[in-house]
Amino acid sequence: MQELINTLKSCGYDPHFVQTKEEAFELAKTFIKSGMSIGLGGSVTVGQIGLLDYLTNKKDVTLHNQYEAGITMDENIERRRQGLVSDIFVTGINALTKDGKIVNADGSGNRVAAFCYGPKKVLAIVGVNKIVENLEAGFKRVMEVAAIKNIDRMNSKAIEMGKEPRHNLDNIANKFTWVKADDKDRITIILINEELGY
Repeated sequence: MQELINTLKSCGYDPHFVQTKEEAFELAKTFIKSGMSIGLGGSVTVGQIGLLDYLTNKKDVTLHNQYEAGITMDENIERRRQGLVSDIFVTGINALTKDGKIVNADGSGNRVAAFCYGPKKVLAIVGVNKIVENLEAGFKRVMEVAAIKNIDRMNSKAIEMGKEPRHNLDNIANKFTWVKADDKDRITIILINEELGY
């Protein structure tokens, strides 16, 4: 793991390694400052460590939360756009290669865009199950693991709400990116020694 952390540093990331999701939560909170504007990317992992609930209930920040119940689709889209010019964008990733590349797929594209340009800082919360050997393995993981599990999750949620399940590979994983860090330390990675997210 130390070799991976060293590689991530050499690639320009700000990497941190912790053992548990509880440690990850405490560390993640240190990056959230009063008065910040915060964007969100889709991430089961962010929810699993308790960070989404924390941000939702934090009163001294501006959270562009597209997941808030009851908002219109127009408001959802606007919040995604505002997240792209936020002080910090909080999200997970689909795969992290051993040579320091982040691989993501999106339906709307706000998460893949944020890693490339826009938010002043990106905070990525990552379980060790996301580590892959290389770029090819990263894209394979996106299509055969992350996308499939997300499709199942989102379609199950739609059925629970009495809606028609409509998610598939064409609309949940149609925008891809792989990135290496651009500005030094703009992308912070909290790597957790647990299997989390998809």
